[in-house]
Amino acid sequence: MRKGCSSALTSGRSPDSTMKQITGDWNDIDEVGKVPYILRLFVAGASSNSMRAIANLKSICEAHLFGQYELTIIDVHQDGLTAKQEQIIALPMLIRTQPLPERRLIGDMSDSSKVLRGLGITP
Repeated sequence: MRKGCSSALTSGRSPDSTMKQITGDWNDIDEVGKVPYILRLFVAGASSNSMRAIANLKSICEAHLFGQYELTIIDVHQDGLTAKQEQIIALPMLIRTQPLPERRLIGDMSDSSKVLRGLGITP
């Protein structure tokens, strides 16, 4: 079993971009046959709500999806075009693109039971 989580600037972005990608190690389909979770968290800079959402979501992912997720953090101040394309209406907003169907959650992700339910995960 692979361990750990890495963080790196997403390629193709300017060095000052605050879009970060955090991945648990996984293949397209893990050994149990589960589809990995693809998550995108939209935040507004380094606001307290944004920082809480990032910390809370990382904690939830590491506890319940270890090695089975990819999390991309997108600052709408730095990448407004992506936010517009995704029709972001409130921040912070989490979009689960995989497994289908897509799901969207708004808030600082502090209520882990609601986040887990929203992601379709049974603890």
